[in-house]
Amino acid sequence: MTSPLRAREAAIEVDKVVTRFGSHVVHSDVTFTVDRSEIFALIGGSGSGKSTLLREIILLHKPDAGSIRVLGQELTGIGEDDAAALRQRWGVMFQHGGLFDALTVKENVGLPLREHTQLDDDLIDELAMAKLAMAGLTAEVGAQHPSELSGGMLKRASLARALALDPELLFLDEPTSGLDPVSAEGVDNLVLKLRDLFGLTIFLITHDLDLLWQVADRVAVLADGKVQGVGSMTELSRRDEPSIRQFFDSARGRAAQAQEQRVAAKAPAHENGSTPSKPR
Repeated sequence: MTSPLRAREAAIEVDKVVTRFGSHVVHSDVTFTVDRSEIFALIGGSGSGKSTLLREIILLHKPDAGSIRVLGQELTGIGEDDAAALRQRWGVMFQHGGLFDALTVKENVGLPLREHTQLDDDLIDELAMAKLAMAGLTAEVGAQHPSELSGGMLKRASLARALALDPELLFLDEPTSGLDPVSAEGVDNLVLKLRDLFGLTIFLITHDLDLLWQVADRVAVLADGKVQGVGSMTELSRRDEPSIRQFFDSARGRAAQAQEQRVAAKAPAHENGSTPSKPR
């Protein structure tokens, strides 16, 4: 499943990144590229450095060596003004929501607009409600506080806030963790809808194999300080490296792969008899 824009323009370029914490080497040579309008997933075992790499890409941590370019901007040595401008071009959905409990959901979603625009309060409230609707939430939810929401609703509210500034690039950190299957499927469908409707580039970290099979165009496997392989889930499932096979040989991996095969078998065929791929 190669992105149709793969040869045109990169949204994220990570080149030979090295990260150390004291004597502990987290990344020794991490390299990959994320294309525009692609859903790109990063997976790896606990301690492989996924979250650290995400923090480096969103300017919360500096690598010890290597290069990271986001939306054409080199992050090494970036000035404060350029960094602030770049942050407004992306949105981040953090794993645990990251919403402020003292604010209503609507106020949380409108907060980036209040911080970074000169719009009046009434217009900000309208835009916040529009983002909540985009994430599948009602006006009633906007009046609630984060502590009153279910896990699935909290994920959607966090996603609505990430969309507040109409980003070009969306970062999702474990977007379905802790959700029941129905809520998780709703997030899966929403991710695809956002990319297909708005052409967003989506970079996600997840352990959810169903999510990977359903939405990811390409997946990078991070292990032993390096990217061990990049490709579609189908392509990776044919690889022999132990660091990649572990995601497919477990009981969960086999179940997710079998479910994907059942869905593909039920899909209508093209005229040539092939099964259509997922929407791009």
